[in-house]
Amino acid sequence: MSDFVRLSLIFPPALENAVTDALIADPGLPGFTLFHAEGHTSHFANATVAERVRGRVERRILWVVVERERVEEVLDALRRRVASHDVRWWTEAILAHGRLA
Repeated sequence: MSDFVRLSLIFPPALENAVTDALIADPGLPGFTLFHAEGHTSHFANATVAERVRGRVERRILWVVVERERVEEVLDALRRRVASHDVRWWTEAILAHGRLA
């Protein structure tokens, strides 16, 4: 098994610049992949009218592949710049990784 994990962050579109800027600001942090997504939640308090009608809210998903021991470092960098209850995160084990060439 690899010593790497995938850190997943889920957050509303309004936080996209803050989250990505926080990661870009520290050159020691790894790169990331950003997706535009929609999700269903039981918490629609901040949803737009359109989101309430559709039954899903707009979200961003950001993946960072990082060494397991650096997860807290990445989260701390994010917390310093984006302290929000609207950002959810979790990690998943990376079984293997590499480049094709």
